[in-house]
Amino acid sequence: MIKPRINILALGGTIATRPDASGAMQMGLGADDLVAAVPELAALADITAETVSKVGSHSLGFDQIHALAVRIAGLDTDGVIVTQGTDTLEETAFLLDLLLVRDIPVIVTAAMRNPALTSPDGPGNLLAAVRVACDPWIRAHARVLGVMAVMLDEVYAAADVVKAHPTRLNAFAAPQSGPLAALVEDRIVPLSRPVREPITLAQARLGDASHGKAQPVALLWLGLDEPGFLVQALLDGRDHLGYRGVVLGAMGGGHVPERMAPLATRLAEVLPVVMSARAGAGGPLLRQTYGGPSSEIALRKAGLIWGGRLQPLKARVLLETCLRAGLGRAAIAEVFDAFG
Repeated sequence: MIKPRINILALGGTIATRPDASGAMQMGLGADDLVAAVPELAALADITAETVSKVGSHSLGFDQIHALAVRIAGLDTDGVIVTQGTDTLEETAFLLDLLLVRDIPVIVTAAMRNPALTSPDGPGNLLAAVRVACDPWIRAHARVLGVMAVMLDEVYAAADVVKAHPTRLNAFAAPQSGPLAALVEDRIVPLSRPVREPITLAQARLGDASHGKAQPVALLWLGLDEPGFLVQALLDGRDHLGYRGVVLGAMGGGHVPERMAPLATRLAEVLPVVMSARAGAGGPLLRQTYGGPSSEIALRKAGLIWGGRLQPLKARVLLETCLRAGLGRAAIAEVFDAFG
């Protein structure tokens, strides 16, 4: 039996750390080290391992992920596993999902427990990711499933996965949709398929965004009694402080403090402003329930873009990608509207 060819691309993160002389964990392990820690991989696939970088995912950038997408798009392989840190996994997986159209499994995995701790989860997550990439059902439906995240024996769609806790072993979940599949014994048990129409529409609009110039997007989380000074600074600052778009982590179903409503409206006149639910799992937001100047009805009428079911971190990724691709405000609104 011919084994699938699987490429493992290592970016760094907790999964690739080792202790220094003081006992603090530092980046240091490469792709070959990760593979060597899981000898069972050899029985599953023909593995090619490549160290792309050795950084924490908190230090990754959009340009790096765009370059990674180009690298993945050019690989002659049956599946790709990306290992990285968990800090930004939900964002990088979503960005890869927007950029890649392939008929092979592309999976992002990581670790919550570093290799110096008892029962580190990195080797198990890597083994699970390769098992998923080799599974016949996953391979047959790879285009429909899109980029996936595999953590703690569960498979998640990139658009839905969130890091719900900063340190726990079971930090990852998909609160709105649940997992796509689960690993049980040596089996992959399918559970659901993702709604792909929003991603497909976005991909059609984005084209090849990988060669575009970076477009900084501000992320502002709204809370009780927020006075809006940062929004005022964006309005008053030279060249809007360098930002090309803004995502507002909105209250409730799409609201801002009433004192902020005029500022939000003015900001939307000069920059694309996306409203996204600050609640843990994201939206979908309301569209036509509440009245008043700070309600969803008034803000939508004022030109703010509705983020649908995307939570703020993913809304920021999508907005930056739209801007990088050169989309105008109407096209950006259409892309976001597909997310509900």
